[in-house]
Parts: sequence; C-alpha cells; structure tokens
Amino acid sequence: MAYLIDTSILGRLANLSDAKHAVAVHAVLELHRRGELLHITPQVMVEFRNFATLPVAVNGLGLSAVDTEALAATFETRFPLLSETPDIFPEWKALVSALGVIGKQVHDARLVAVCHVHAVTHVLTFNVSHFVRLAGFGSGVVAVDPASV
Repeated sequence: MAYLIDTSILGRLANLSDAKHAVAVHAVLELHRRGELLHITPQVMVEFRNFATLPVAVNGLGLSAVDTEALAATFETRFPLLSETPDIFPEWKALVSALGVIGKQVHDARLVAVCHVHAVTHVLTFNVSHFVRLAGFGSGVVAVDPASV
C-alpha cells in the first residue's frame, strides 16, 4: 500500500521533545518494515516549513531557516516526493465542491486529491478527524492514526 505522510507526522518526527514523537517514529519504522511506501508532497513540505519556522509561542518549532532546510532535506531523502500534476486541481475542485469544503480544510482536501491522482490509499496523520469527511469521496482514502500502526 501507499501512504501519504501528513505534516502532523513530520512535525512530530522533527520535535524530539514532543509527547507523540516516539509514536510517529514507531509508525514510520513499522510501515517501512512492512514494506509500505511512504510519500510526501510539495504541499506537506510547504506546510512543514511554515510550522517549523513559527515561534514556539505560537505552537511552532521555532527553528531557523537553515535548520528547517536540513530537516526538510532529510525528509525528502527518506520519503519520495509525489509530483504536482495538472490532474490534482480538477480532482480537488470536484471534492471541495461536492462536500462544501471551506476554510482550513481545503488544504486537507488537496492532500486527498493528490492521493486520488497518485493512487495513494492511506494518509498517516495525527489529525484523523480532519480527513473523515473527505476520505470517502471518490476512490476514497483511509486516514490512519500512527498510534494504531
């Protein structure tokens, strides 16, 4: 199976002091052990940079640009990057239109659209509730909490 790694996973992998760091590490290692394919997207990397460089006072990691780029390079080495293709936008547009998606959830809907276009069947995320409504649209996507791996 193919998995998309959500930004919530990368954030926990990057933050050794996060209470869920070990859960994220275990899930990624276990999925690799099982032979699952784990991917990231340009969108996830953009979101990661935003989160990583935000100050700790506003729930970011407070990292410098240099440190963030080093972590991002590590993630890009370990997890294949799914390409941006022209097919993603119409898939996303159909999803948000059919489900009336608004606000911040438009970003999660785009990740689901990327999954549909690239035949990725699962999203590994600490935010399973963000994907519940989206997961059943079209070819479907299974949202997986890393604690269940």
